[in-house]
Amino acid sequence: MSNPQEEDKKPGDQEHQIILKVKSQDGDEDLFKIKKSTRLKKIMYAYCDRRGLKLDAFAFVFDGARIRGEETPHELDMEDGGEIDACRTMSGGLRADQRQWSCMVFDHNRL
Repeated sequence: MSNPQEEDKKPGDQEHQIILKVKSQDGDEDLFKIKKSTRLKKIMYAYCDRRGLKLDAFAFVFDGARIRGEETPHELDMEDGGEIDACRTMSGGLRADQRQWSCMVFDHNRL
């Protein structure tokens, strides 16, 4: 005899859920099970919440492109077992006058 709870589930429900892996730069991995129609910001917020960090401290990348929170796994053609890289964002850089100075030092044709 079949279980009534099993009858309530639709046959296609399991096919629409996937497990995604979010991998940090230090190699730690977190797994998330979501529907293909769920916005990825849900994973992004959950990942940062687990780590106790702010969302704007990370850039989430899939297949070399930065993920926007409004996108879904379906839109990005993510499959079960897909991997998202969580990269810490870096701020700062060289000022314009420093870039010019470094170009002058390393440009041997001008010397």
